[in-house]
Amino acid sequence: MRRCVQAITAAVLLAACTATATTTGSASTSVSGTAEVSGSPGAGGAPIGPGSPIPQPVVPGNLRVAPDDQRVDMTVPTFSHPTDVSNPLFPVSQQASVLFVGHVDGKPFRTEVTLLPFTRVIQWGGQSIETLVSQYVAYLDGRLQEVAYDLYAQADDGSVWYFGEDVADLAHGDIVTKEGTWTAGKDGPAQMIMPGDPQVGDVYRTENIPGIAFEQVTVQETDRTLRGPVAPIPGGMVGEELHLGGGIEDKLFAPGYGEFFTRDGRDVEALATAVPTDAVSGPMPSGTVRLRAGMDRVARQIASGDWRGAKATVASMEAAWRALRAGDVPHLEVPWVSRTLSELSRAVRAKDAPRARQAVIDATLRILDLEIRYLPTTQIDLARIELWTEQLAADAAVKDASAVNGDVFTLFYLRDRILQVLTPDERTSVDTLIDRLQVSGADHDVARAVTAASSLRRVVADVQARVGAA
Repeated sequence: MRRCVQAITAAVLLAACTATATTTGSASTSVSGTAEVSGSPGAGGAPIGPGSPIPQPVVPGNLRVAPDDQRVDMTVPTFSHPTDVSNPLFPVSQQASVLFVGHVDGKPFRTEVTLLPFTRVIQWGGQSIETLVSQYVAYLDGRLQEVAYDLYAQADDGSVWYFGEDVADLAHGDIVTKEGTWTAGKDGPAQMIMPGDPQVGDVYRTENIPGIAFEQVTVQETDRTLRGPVAPIPGGMVGEELHLGGGIEDKLFAPGYGEFFTRDGRDVEALATAVPTDAVSGPMPSGTVRLRAGMDRVARQIASGDWRGAKATVASMEAAWRALRAGDVPHLEVPWVSRTLSELSRAVRAKDAPRARQAVIDATLRILDLEIRYLPTTQIDLARIELWTEQLAADAAVKDASAVNGDVFTLFYLRDRILQVLTPDERTSVDTLIDRLQVSGADHDVARAVTAASSLRRVVADVQARVGAA
């Protein structure tokens, strides 16, 4: 399971529910949300089932792996209610949306993890297992780097298992590889991602797929109190993860959050906010409302060349942020919001329209991160789609065809998150426009991409209005 340290990444479609046009260099989706693959045989080629030993692929190289008697993942478990994930240290069935922030290679790194509104069926261990689909989207320096669709299910003993991922990497607006993709029962066995009751010294392999991936976790500590987004979190777990190349990575897991913190050398990925764990009932803080309204206003002022008005609006927003950040704001989000507002202020003072336009987009994305605790996840994702259509238009304005194509991929994957709120007619419209975006992106037809993105923005705005009024 790759996270912040691993190389570039970006497009995937293991679990989308609609068929779309496929063009050279574009993404494609499967027609249904289910997939079935053959089970793994046991010794002598005999089928395996619940209670059977899991055939272990040979680990290449000279890795110092743990002996089998320390491992807790050697037997096929039973999956009676696989999508009811109650394990507090990996609560994927309860994670509507999770935001991670950090840095990789000295560049800002950001990931969004979203539980998607459909499942997949995998045949493994003599069982037909329904798995949850979690979408992992990573951005490096503001650009789409990786997208993966991860499959999870919980066994009857409370352990959570990993049934594969469909992953792809992106560079310069194009998919460059899908290395790292695997499916349980086809490429290797399912892997334990979290024991039901982890104890110090327990060892399990989160990936062991020959020629694709290997990761082994040793539980180092349990019941550690961690600093959470807004309050201390008791009951955390510390794991040491061994990689195929021999490198060791520290990982923290927190109840109600799951994977919480990862460090590999100087590269760091840390959980900033998770809903519903960090969700707040009640109205959104007035400071956040003022920030969002100010972003809309300053965008119009920049577009019209009203730099004096834009300067006053930004000053008002910075004052609102100073008051807001002193209250109940997830602490890891504070520096990112502050940086984007400072960049917006500098761009406005310099009267640099392209730079200011980009700063508005960047700052709006961070303000949406503040809003996610107060609004339904689908409303945030609808707003993200609108924002990325604006990003596409900004990239088109400076004639950056590669960036435009990357924006198309981003919109494609964001679409999967909003399926459950679209009416049949809305879904047809969204799918049609995504098709047009894919074709225009593959053809580097920037003008056509801008037209399709503008139409998509109007459709999504109508959906937002309908959903918000419901």
